[in-house]
Amino acid sequence: MAFRFQRRIRLAPGVRLNLSKRGLGLSVGPRGASLSMGPSGVHGHAGIPGTGLAYRRRLSGAGGRGGGRGGAPGTAVTAGSAAALEGLLAEGGSLPVRLEVDSQSGQVSYFHGDGTPMSDAETRVLRRHAEESLREQLQAHCERLNADLDRLGRLHEETPTPSSTGYVMRDFAESPPPPFVPLPAAWWHGLWPPAGRRREEENHRLRAQFDERYRAWEWRKAEHDAAEFARYQREGEQVWHDPDAMEETLRERLEEIAWPRETQIDFDLGSDLHAIAVDIDLPGEEEMPDRYWGMPPKQLRLTPRRLSATRQRELYRDHVHGIAFRVLGAVFARLPAVQEARVSGYRQVIDPATGGERDQYLYSVKVTREQWGRIHFDRLDQVDPVAAMEAFTLRREMTKTGIFRDIEPFKLV
Repeated sequence: MAFRFQRRIRLAPGVRLNLSKRGLGLSVGPRGASLSMGPSGVHGHAGIPGTGLAYRRRLSGAGGRGGGRGGAPGTAVTAGSAAALEGLLAEGGSLPVRLEVDSQSGQVSYFHGDGTPMSDAETRVLRRHAEESLREQLQAHCERLNADLDRLGRLHEETPTPSSTGYVMRDFAESPPPPFVPLPAAWWHGLWPPAGRRREEENHRLRAQFDERYRAWEWRKAEHDAAEFARYQREGEQVWHDPDAMEETLRERLEEIAWPRETQIDFDLGSDLHAIAVDIDLPGEEEMPDRYWGMPPKQLRLTPRRLSATRQRELYRDHVHGIAFRVLGAVFARLPAVQEARVSGYRQVIDPATGGERDQYLYSVKVTREQWGRIHFDRLDQVDPVAAMEAFTLRREMTKTGIFRDIEPFKLV
């Protein structure tokens, strides 16, 4: 049975571990340039991002480079756009290209910066002229996917030490607006008073505009500083005795963790605030990535390599124990009054008796602050989160291959 918890935290994911169904978008070339085609022909577009300035150039006439009408609909335009792209890239030009990687096969689809699919002819031109750039970005994407997968089993390595209590206030990151510089007087302003008055009026307008911007910046800075000081006081003093301060501190600290998926955590503080019970909604095994990615030396695509069933279960085992490790780390580092934590993890499974979903608890661990302090936080890369949980008072029924059976979790008395 689940606890009747007093507080609930819903944590947004900070890292996406899987490709979406259509893949991940990449870019080639600088922002602000694109190629489009339509009834009036093929046009190149260029602009300076953030300025509103743009340039448009016609690269071929209606109906393609030669403007012919006898071909199949769209054929001449496609050929014209490929020829225009060839000319643009041959001259050293560049344009944004969006790549989408299929999450199952690793095949790459090519799109213009505005989302228009590239034709086969355009794709061949692009790959011929920008192969090195495309390969670099696909390789970087491949490495990110594999690093995210590996991180699943090493989530505990980022756990803070229990001595890292308190809060260090952050400076306001936004710079003040540039200072007001009045328009200088020209020699002929003395000869033509209306021009001098217009300069004074413009300086008055610019000064008022600056004052307004500066006041708004000061308000934002004051609000930031007040919030930082309030958090500093809360984590330094109120967190020892105020349950609301303890709740907000734990929520903020857990939200700062880059969780791989949306994670829901319920918790309840004991009546004397010296104990806490935490319930973690864990991912199911089917939500875990099931493949590593590689890149063939002579192909612009990614190739999947499926993990074995044993490796998938090991990864899942390390991940769900690592989540408990991270939550325990946040509790003992940020709630100095808490002397004992009881953390339980559950997932949703299908009940064969009813066909409906039910909660299955995988583990429940009871840890004191004194026990938690025995971990060498300067060597977390050598800590096994599974073995770490086994060193505490643990309820868990798990086979050597990582298959879990139901357990009854600890309750907060």
